[in-house]
Amino acid sequence: MERSIAQCIILSIVTCGIYGLYWFIKLTDETNELSGQEGTAGVTALILTIVTCNIYGWFWAYKQGEKVAIMRQKRGEQDSSTSILYLVLCFVGLGIVAYALMQDEINKTVAA
Repeated sequence: MERSIAQCIILSIVTCGIYGLYWFIKLTDETNELSGQEGTAGVTALILTIVTCNIYGWFWAYKQGEKVAIMRQKRGEQDSSTSILYLVLCFVGLGIVAYALMQDEINKTVAA
């Protein structure tokens, strides 16, 4: 589903991160669907991230990059993995930037 990145960021800030949790779930489910890859469901990924004090979140970010690369291939674009970029952004506390980049790729795939 196509979403406004600015709106998602603003809602995440205004709701003190609650919308960010919903966005995390939707990003997970939509990248699984659009990439055609079997993966952890969004709610399960969120629970694992919380239970492991974000350690699973770093693994999730890396795997999301792999799924985004598959989505790019399906659109006929060059295969460039963003796994490390997403991992580093989440590791240094800029997960919302990684979410925005992932949403941009979802928007491009839906529009194609």
